[in-house]
Order: sequence, then structure tokens, then C-alpha cells
Amino acid sequence: MIEHLVTSGTFSLDGGTWEVDNNVWIAGDEREVLLIDPAHDAGAIAARVGDRRVTAIVCTHAHDDHVGQAPALADSFGAPILLHPEEAPLWKLTHPERLPDKELTHGEVVSAGGVELTVLVTPGHSPGSVCLHAPELGTVFSGDTLFRGGPGATGRSYSDFGTIIESIRDTLLVLPPETEVRTGHGESTTIGAEAPNLHEWIHRGF
Repeated sequence: MIEHLVTSGTFSLDGGTWEVDNNVWIAGDEREVLLIDPAHDAGAIAARVGDRRVTAIVCTHAHDDHVGQAPALADSFGAPILLHPEEAPLWKLTHPERLPDKELTHGEVVSAGGVELTVLVTPGHSPGSVCLHAPELGTVFSGDTLFRGGPGATGRSYSDFGTIIESIRDTLLVLPPETEVRTGHGESTTIGAEAPNLHEWIHRGF
């Protein structure tokens, strides 16, 4: 139901470029899937999907390391690109000649192969960041909003620490503690493992 692929490349913003490894998530079954944050290596991602139908390419946010390959894969699979509208300024930095195909909204459900993902709008890391909650699978795909050890980065353009704290506190930490948090980078964690640390993150400021 959930497959995981790590791809490597770069992230660029505000005049800087960094080497990054990204988690690419595939949710669905043997017939059809959703692609979540297909980063860096379109060929490797397409090979993992194989001959399955891609119902949508869902981007948790529009930093270039999360959306760089979205158009190529959308064209290859004939799938729409889904993104929250508040991500438009970041999207245009990478793909100025093309728009996403559909706007994500809080509470809507996207599905493939029996997997249903509920969109949770969680701004802070970027203006329209979203997480994708699959309650039947006990999982939330957190993009760059929540990691093992704390919130996503908020030190660059279009980000805000107070906002990401509100998103995590009010939208993510209210999920069942056993919920697995499948992140945009690095190792997975759980809501229960991260929740006790909220006040520490607020105190340290990141």
C-alpha cells in the first residue's frame, strides 16, 4: 500500500544551493497509485511505478526539490499535478511556464488503489504546505512540516516559525499518537514520539 524511494539532488532558494536526499512516497495498489513529492530522478520513480496508473501527483509544497520532476512525470503518466494555491510563488520559481493542474484544499480526499489521503493544510515551512493523512493506514505524509526531532526549516523566504508551530500543534499533534509520520527527508517517526517535545521546539526557536 505504501512504497518508499530515496532520490538525491539539490535544493535551491534565496541564492543558495544544498545537496539533499528526498523521500518519494507511492501509495496505492498493483493497479493504480498516487505519487507524493516525486523528487530529482524521474527515471527511477517511473521505473518503480511500472505499468500502474498514476491517478495524481501530489506535492506537499513547491520547493524545487519536491516539484522539480512533477511536470515530466505528469506528462509521462498523463496524471494531474495537485498543489495548494498558496504555493504559487514558489512553484513559479521552478516552473514559470506551467501551472499545476488542480488546487488542493483542506479536508479534501485524494485516492488511488483503495488508499484515501485527506489533505491537511499546514502552512509554515511554506505558505501552502500540506500533509496527507491516511487514517486507515495509521500514517501521515508530513512533507517538510514535521520531522523526527522537530519542525521543518523556517529560516528562508516564504516561511514562518510561529505558523509552523501552530500547524503542528493544532493539526498534526491531535492525530492518534501511534500515527506514523512519513517525512520528506530522513527517517520516519510517530506523533507520539514528537508531541512531548513541542515546548522544547518553541523555546529553542526552530
